Amino acid sequence: MIKAGFIGWRGMVGSILMERMLAEKDFKGFEPVFASTSQMGQKGPDVGIDIPPVKDAHDLDFLSQMDIIVTCQGSGYTKEVYPKLRNSGWKGYWIDASSALRMEDSSIIVLDPVNRKVIDQGLSSGIKDFIGGNCTVSLMLMAIGGLFEHQLIEWMTSMTYQAASGAGAKNMRELVAQMSSIGDSARELMGDPVSAITLVDRCVLETMQSDDFPTENFLAPVAGSLIPWIDSPMESGQTREEWKGFAETNKILQTEPPVPIDGICVRIGAMRCHSQAMTIKLKKDIALDDITGIIQNSNQWVKVVPNDREQTLKCLSPAAVTGTLTVPVGRIRKLNIGPRYLSLFTVGDQLLWGAAEPVRRIFNIIVDRLKG
Repeated sequence: MIKAGFIGWRGMVGSILMERMLAEKDFKGFEPVFASTSQMGQKGPDVGIDIPPVKDAHDLDFLSQMDIIVTCQGSGYTKEVYPKLRNSGWKGYWIDASSALRMEDSSIIVLDPVNRKVIDQGLSSGIKDFIGGNCTVSLMLMAIGGLFEHQLIEWMTSMTYQAASGAGAKNMRELVAQMSSIGDSARELMGDPVSAITLVDRCVLETMQSDDFPTENFLAPVAGSLIPWIDSPMESGQTREEWKGFAETNKILQTEPPVPIDGICVRIGAMRCHSQAMTIKLKKDIALDDITGIIQNSNQWVKVVPNDREQTLKCLSPAAVTGTLTVPVGRIRKLNIGPRYLSLFTVGDQLLWGAAEPVRRIFNIIVDRLKG
């Protein structure tokens, strides 16, 4: 029986992964074992079958018995445990939601609706490390992977509007706390229908700028505002999040020569859906109907939204998409600067296609391969 170890299953991405695996009835055909860095010996999650008590996630003897290890524990855990495990001679499959191994030559970034051929070639050549990609990159490729597949993109920018979930559970809680603080401060004024909106505005601003406003995690207001900076600085002037757009996209697709990609990544007051506005220079002029057809037919989860107000308001927002696997793409049009310039807008759930779903799917691909 195939043995699969799961680590970090209590965290935000890990819990979504468990939900999806249960929903899809994935817990069959292998023996699941759960491990923790802090709660060894306790009862594991309810996955519909008997499982042993939680193991020690730092126990190399235990880990070396696994055919597959799936970790959502984070980069710190990977950097500590992975090299020790590989150096001990372990030859199993390592599936990781963190970024620690993404750009290693020995790994493949997984997004099988987009790069299944790359994954299959990697499996055949003996690759054993399969890593979930950056959330915005994965969501972008789910949206416009067809344009890359048809080699239509000369260059592109992706201006992102990223949710609090991308920064972690503490940041999601802090966003709600910021919203609550703003609402509490303005409640009395809002209850008076004749109060001047300038007074409400001033009250909100004073609250956001006060020393008591909760910014421990974001370091600045996000509710009622935004932060045009995500991740650490690079010498190029980009943030690392912006750099990933170029680096990870071209690794996922193994494009040669690489497609130039850049943009600005912005944190906004959404809970768990990332949105992106893209500007694309096409290699040739192609009719808009053909473009929408390529996008719509690239995978079963993409949904082209007509470029009208009613459908845009109904379908193309975090509020409409959160908790679904649908990746809507709308506002598709040619720009006035020329017929080869395309713009569009897309939204996707950061915790699903942006994190847990590619990990779930590569796990099943590997299990099926091991079962023969």
